[in-house]
Amino acid sequence: MIARGHDAVSCDILPSMTQGPHIQGDVLQVIQDPWDMVIGFPPCTDLAASNAHLLKVKAQDGRTAAAIAFFLTIYGANAPRVAVENPVGVIPRHFRKADQIVNPYQFGDPYLKKTCLWLRGLPNLIPTHNLHSYPEPPAYFHHGSGYNVKTRTRALGRAYRAAERSMTFPGIANAMAEQWA
Repeated sequence: MIARGHDAVSCDILPSMTQGPHIQGDVLQVIQDPWDMVIGFPPCTDLAASNAHLLKVKAQDGRTAAAIAFFLTIYGANAPRVAVENPVGVIPRHFRKADQIVNPYQFGDPYLKKTCLWLRGLPNLIPTHNLHSYPEPPAYFHHGSGYNVKTRTRALGRAYRAAERSMTFPGIANAMAEQWA
């Protein structure tokens, strides 16, 4: 957004990984301020289908309910245009189905990673460069295929692994900036 001349700011409890305006803190402290647009990427740890083996435990101990409430707070941001991104998971059972599911290969990045978008006041993204075929995604997008979660988590650290898996592919980010700003 900034590269296209828009006034934009990121917000996260972690420091920014890039240059530019950044609010390091709890987004809940600023989400009800008036914004022109909010694009939210809430943590998927307690919502994603990839953690299906833990969903029952997370539902029982309240983690799923808290994650859904956080998701809905972002969706309810004080903005006329809102997009909230998350992978395939439990949100449709507790809110509604996503407005759109996109994959990086539809936007020029040769990978498969289903990304759900819940939209308010924004149109669906139009694919910009559909590759139609793509190689297998990097191992960190799957828990199978010989990928050892424990070894990689120990080697890289849990926070690094979470950040690595949550990255938005450049093609999708560019499409958001081009089509929504």
